[in-house]
Amino acid sequence: MRKLGLSLVLFCVYLNVVAQHRVSGIVKDKETGEVLVGANVIIEGTGRGATSDLSGNFEIRNVPGGEFTLNITYLGYERVKNTLEIPLNTPLEILLSQSGIFTEEFVVYGTRATNVTPTTFQNIQKEEIAKLNLGQDIPMLLNYTPSVVSFSDAGAGVGYTGLRIRGTDQTRINVTVNGIPMNDAESHGVFWVNMPDFASSVDNMQIQRGVGTSTNGAATFGASINIQTDTKQEDAYGEVDNSFGSFNTRRHTVKAGTGLIKDRWAFDARLSQISSDGYIDRGFSDLKSFFVSGGYYGDKHIFKMNVFSGAEQTYQSWEGVPEHLLESNRTFNLYTYDNQTDNYQQDHYQFIYTGEINSNWKANAALHYTYGRGYYEQFRPNDRLSSYNLQPVEIGGVSIPRMDIIRRRWLDNDFYGGVFSFNYISDNALWDVVIGGGANRYDGDHFGEIIWMQYAADVNIRDRYYDNVAIKDDKNLYIKGTFEATEGLFLYGDLQWRGVDYSFDGVNNDLRDISGQVNYNFFNPKFGLTYQTATGKSWYASYAVANREPVRRDFTDSPIIDRAPQAENLQNIEMGLKVNQRNFAYNLNVYYMKYRDQLVLTGQLNDVGAYVRDNVDDSYRLGVELDGSYKLSSKFSIGGNIAVSRNKISSFTEFLDDYSTEDFFQEEVNYTNTDIAFSPNVVGSAILDFRPFKNAEVSLLNKYVGSQFMDNTMNENRMLDSFWTTDLRLNYALRPRFVNNLEFTVMVYNIFNRLYEPNGYTFSYFVAGEGNVGRELVTENFYYPMAGTNFLAGVKVRF
Repeated sequence: MRKLGLSLVLFCVYLNVVAQHRVSGIVKDKETGEVLVGANVIIEGTGRGATSDLSGNFEIRNVPGGEFTLNITYLGYERVKNTLEIPLNTPLEILLSQSGIFTEEFVVYGTRATNVTPTTFQNIQKEEIAKLNLGQDIPMLLNYTPSVVSFSDAGAGVGYTGLRIRGTDQTRINVTVNGIPMNDAESHGVFWVNMPDFASSVDNMQIQRGVGTSTNGAATFGASINIQTDTKQEDAYGEVDNSFGSFNTRRHTVKAGTGLIKDRWAFDARLSQISSDGYIDRGFSDLKSFFVSGGYYGDKHIFKMNVFSGAEQTYQSWEGVPEHLLESNRTFNLYTYDNQTDNYQQDHYQFIYTGEINSNWKANAALHYTYGRGYYEQFRPNDRLSSYNLQPVEIGGVSIPRMDIIRRRWLDNDFYGGVFSFNYISDNALWDVVIGGGANRYDGDHFGEIIWMQYAADVNIRDRYYDNVAIKDDKNLYIKGTFEATEGLFLYGDLQWRGVDYSFDGVNNDLRDISGQVNYNFFNPKFGLTYQTATGKSWYASYAVANREPVRRDFTDSPIIDRAPQAENLQNIEMGLKVNQRNFAYNLNVYYMKYRDQLVLTGQLNDVGAYVRDNVDDSYRLGVELDGSYKLSSKFSIGGNIAVSRNKISSFTEFLDDYSTEDFFQEEVNYTNTDIAFSPNVVGSAILDFRPFKNAEVSLLNKYVGSQFMDNTMNENRMLDSFWTTDLRLNYALRPRFVNNLEFTVMVYNIFNRLYEPNGYTFSYFVAGEGNVGRELVTENFYYPMAGTNFLAGVKVRF
C-alpha cells in the first residue's frame, strides 16, 4: 500500500508538470489606461507567444506548468519581464510605460497630419499592408483605400502599375519616404516598378487627399502618400516570405535584424526577387531589390542610414489592347521583338538624424542621394533614317531612306539634397509648431543610341542621335502650427514658399533644340480649424492653396504653342467629421478643388507631330467621401468607403486631325461643362471580415469604379465602363514551437471573373468618306485589361 500511495503521489506530480495550461490577459498603457494593439507577449524558453488583439487581449495556450519568464515588448514602450508561476488563477493585466529612448516617429512628423490637423487623411499600418502584400506593387495594395483607382499595364499587379486618387493622376500625387521626396523631378511621376517589394520594408503610410500639409519636395497637387520605412525591432529576428501564383508569379523575400544591441544599435536587411509572366502576352517582369538599414538609438538622439535599391526589366506592354480585340484577344501585345524591354535601376541613400534638443524642441534632418540609370530598347520596322539625322543609305545605286532599326533611349540621372524640420511644443502644450524645408537638385542626361540597323550606315554603335541635359533646383521653406484656442478647439496655419529653377539644354528625341530656362516662386498658404468633443467626435474645415510647375514634356514640346505653358493653381476646401467609438468608426468629408490653368491633353500637335498639353482656364472637383468600420461581433466586422463626385471642365477645345484631303489640318471643336478625363463619379469598396477561430481570418474585398471618360469630351465612344470586382483573402497564423510565427495567406483576385479595364487612352481623326465623298470620324481606343480570376499564395516564417 505504501508503494502504491507513493506511486500515486509521483504520478500526480508528473501530471502537474506535464499538464498544459493557458496564459491570458490584457496589455495597456500605464499612464492613460488605453489598450495596446499588437504588443508581443512571449513565454521565454517555450517557443510560445501571442500578439495582443484589437481589444488589447492576448491568449497563449498549451503552456506547461512551472516557473517561467514572460517577455512583453511594444514599439515605443519599455520592455517588461515578469516571472510567473503557471498555472495562473486569473488573467494578467500588463501595464507598459513609454520608452525613454527617443523613437523614430518624428522622422515623418513634418510631413504628417495629426488627429488635430484639419485635412482629410488615412493612416495605414504595417499589419494592414502585410495582409495584402504578396509581391504586387504598392498601388495595388492601396486599391481599397478611399477614392483610389489602381491599374496595371501587364494586368496582374506586377511591373508597371499606377493609381489615381480622386481622379488625380500619379504626376500630381506627392510621395515621400521618411520625409524625402520620391517623385521624378521632371515628369513628377513615381515609378513604383523601380521599388519592387518595397512594401516589405514599410512600417506605415499616410495618404492625404487634397492639398494636405506642407511637405518636402514638389508641391502636393491633389493628394500625397507619406511612407515611413521599418523602425527598429527590440529583438533579433529572421524572416522568410515566399509567394507564388498565376502567370508564373514568384516572390522570394528574406529579412533579418539584430534587434537592439546594447540598447543602442540596430541593423536590418531585406533581399527580394519578384518575377511574373504577366497577364498580357510577353508582359513579363524580372525585379530585384534590397533594403539595408542601420542606426544608433540614444536617449535623446537617433542617427540612421538607409540604403535601398531596385532593378527592373519589364517587357513593354505600354501600347494597350485595341478595342476591336478586347473580346477575341484580351492579352494582345503589339510588340513581338524578344528584347522590347525596359531596363532601369535606382539606388537610394538616406542619412537621417532626429533628436530632442530640450523639453520644448525636437529636430529632424536628412541628407539623400538617388542614382538612376537605364534604357528601354525598341525594334522599329521600316523607320525613317531622317528621324535619326541620317542620310539615305546608297547600295548599288539605290537610295534607301527607310529600314529596320533597333534603338535604345537612355536616362542617366542624379538627385540629391537635404530636408529638415524643427518642432516646438510649448510648456502648456497649447502651441505645436513645425519649421522646415528642403533643397534638392536633379541632374539628368537624356540620350539615344542606334544599336542595330538593317543596312550599314555612317554611324557607330555609341553615337548619340539626340542628347540633352536638364538641371532642376527645388527649394522650399514652411512654417506650420496648431494652437489650442479653447478646450477642444484647435486653430491651424501653414505657410510654404517654394522656388524652382529649371534649365535644359541640347537636342530632344525629335531632333529639335530644346534649350531653355524657367523660374518659379510659389506661395502656398493653408488655414483651418478642428473641434473635438468629449464624445469622440472631431469636426474640421480647411482652405489650402497649391501651385505646380509644368512637367518636362510641357516645356520641350511648347515651342509651337502660341504661349508657354502656365503653372497650375489649385484652391482646396475640405470639411469633415470623424467619429471613433468603441465598436465603430467613420469619417465623412466634403471637398471642393478648384483649378486654374490645369494642363490637359487637347489633341493639339507641335511642329513634329507630337501631342502637347495646354492650359484650361477653369475646372473643378466636388465630392463627398465616407469611410468607416463596424465590429458586428467578436467574429464579424465590416468596413468600406464610398466617394461620390462631380469633376468638370468649364470650357475645352479639342483638336482633331483631318486626313480627308491632301492638305492636312486640325479642326477645332469647342465643349463646355464636360467631365475631367479619368474621373469616375462613384468609387467605393466594401470589406467583410470573418474570424472563424483564433488567428484565422476570411475576407471578402469588393471594389466598384464608375464609368470614366478617356478624354475631356464626354464622348461615350471614348469611355471606360464601370466595373465591380470581388477578391477573397484567407489568412491563418500560428506559433509552433520551432518558430516565432508561421503565417499563410491566399488571395484569389476577381473571383467572379469580371472583364474590366481601369485604364486606357484614345485618339480620333477624320478620313475621307467612302468613295472619297465627304469625311468620317474615326476613333481608336486602347485599353489595359486586368486579369480574370487569378491567385497568389504565400507563406511567411519568422524566427
